[in-house]
Amino acid sequence: MALETRDREAVNRNARLYTEIVPYTEFYLAEDYHQKYRLQHEQDLMGEFRVIYPETADFVNSTAAARVNGYLAGYGTSQALEEEIDSLGLSQAGAKKLLEIVAGRER
Repeated sequence: MALETRDREAVNRNARLYTEIVPYTEFYLAEDYHQKYRLQHEQDLMGEFRVIYPETADFVNSTAAARVNGYLAGYGTSQALEEEIDSLGLSQAGAKKLLEIVAGRER
């Protein structure tokens, strides 16, 4: 898929791309301040996740935090969020705030 994407972009740009595509060998996590980046900029919600996950590693590995971060970044609809909001571990106020943010983007 990576090779196909590179080749398609080369055609679209009418230029040779010099991006080397190599097999995966090792994965490195980004620095802590990059983890769940959009969520980290919503202080009310982030405060709730700090209580739930006081250890950074637990926060980084949290599926709930990843889901919330995705919604905050514009992925997912308010309808989809409403279906899973109770599974994300947020307080009633946190859930309301997240729903308002996501619904506000849809207007």
